[in-house]
Amino acid sequence: MTREQLVSEIRRKKSFLCIGLDADITKIPQHLLEEEDPLFAFNKEIIDATHNLCVAYKPNTAFYEAHGVKGWISLEKTINYINKKYPEIFTIADAKRGDIGNTSKMYAKAFFEDLKFDSVTVAPYMGSDSVKPFLEFRNKWVILLGLTSNQGAYDFQFIKDADGKELNQHVMEKASAWANEEQLMFVVGATKAEYLSEIRKVIPNHFLLVPGVGAQGGSLSDVVQFGKNKDIGLLINSSRGIIYADNSIEFANIARAKALEIQQEMGGYI
Repeated sequence: MTREQLVSEIRRKKSFLCIGLDADITKIPQHLLEEEDPLFAFNKEIIDATHNLCVAYKPNTAFYEAHGVKGWISLEKTINYINKKYPEIFTIADAKRGDIGNTSKMYAKAFFEDLKFDSVTVAPYMGSDSVKPFLEFRNKWVILLGLTSNQGAYDFQFIKDADGKELNQHVMEKASAWANEEQLMFVVGATKAEYLSEIRKVIPNHFLLVPGVGAQGGSLSDVVQFGKNKDIGLLINSSRGIIYADNSIEFANIARAKALEIQQEMGGYI
């Protein structure tokens, strides 16, 4: 998916919502445990109920890897279902990969060629040679961890140099020279919304994937106020607040209602 196509979908749907498909076998409705593939059955119902309210889905691969081969099959079935039935949806493999060049090339092949995701999250700590193999794939996206929403972000990401510039800003500035806004996005946590104004000075045009709205306490209005650009430039992720809003047989309808609340607020900002 190109940037132009993504922006077009955002404006068509009046939404920049990304739904995290973090399918946890201990949290999905009990009646789904009777299915042959409970994780896929859960994802399928969520997708069918919400696809016209969001522009992206983001499976966190850890929730599938934890089940070994069966989990990978569930993930593959999920992404194949989205790509076949709802090809307008932007797909994100939340895998947080990043290693030396040859290894990164294999990671990229796995997610871009074999599983056919549109994008993958990548950790930048090992530098350019760990990221550039992902950037070699045409019409695929790298979503680089920039400023995360967890408490541990303060351990390293806010370390300042002698001029007062923070490490996260160095990372985003340096990485923006590796690829333009047509291929590179950054993760910036919603719980750090007040930093978005400074981040936009460094990367004014890149899309930001913003987790932390909802269950983690981030404010959608704050993220839009400080982070929006001329093309919206935001993908706001919500996972638990939507997919686990209810665990009865009506879970998909309740998830849709929660997604609709967010989409309607986003429509106002657009």
